[in-house]
Amino acid sequence: MVRYKALAGVVALSALAAACSGGDSDSSAPAEAASETATAPAAPADTGPPAADDVATLDGVEYASLTGDKTAGKLVFAKCRTCHVTDPGVNRIGPSLAAIVGHEAGAIKGFNYTDANKNSGITWTEDKLFQYFEKPQRVIPKTKMIFAGLPDAQQRADLIAYLKDPS
Repeated sequence: MVRYKALAGVVALSALAAACSGGDSDSSAPAEAASETATAPAAPADTGPPAADDVATLDGVEYASLTGDKTAGKLVFAKCRTCHVTDPGVNRIGPSLAAIVGHEAGAIKGFNYTDANKNSGITWTEDKLFQYFEKPQRVIPKTKMIFAGLPDAQQRADLIAYLKDPS
């Protein structure tokens, strides 16, 4: 019986890790992500996080160049749902993302943020979210969020379209 509980725990943790890392069932995804990483301009490792008003992405794509699709964004949000919801006032492992656009980082009531997040000086504009969703640890080092990010620019734009109006 103990063996089955241990196995169930390992399976559950694996599923959580896959969800938080943006794991896809598409076997070509890692190869595509690797090739995008190889051709994308690398950010200098020793410069620290971008300034609160800096919205430059690692892949060089500008948010304004894309049109987000709310329906597709709802599907992308499935990767976030393990930790976040869009219901106002409902915090889980991560804070509620209700009305996140225009909100100050680290200020959702009832959620215990890291000092890095609370003191980032960031206001979640669409452009800043676009940059953050690409690689959260780059934008706010030492954040609790373990999600690796969304390298696909269109998925980031779609997610923002959904978060603007999750109804």
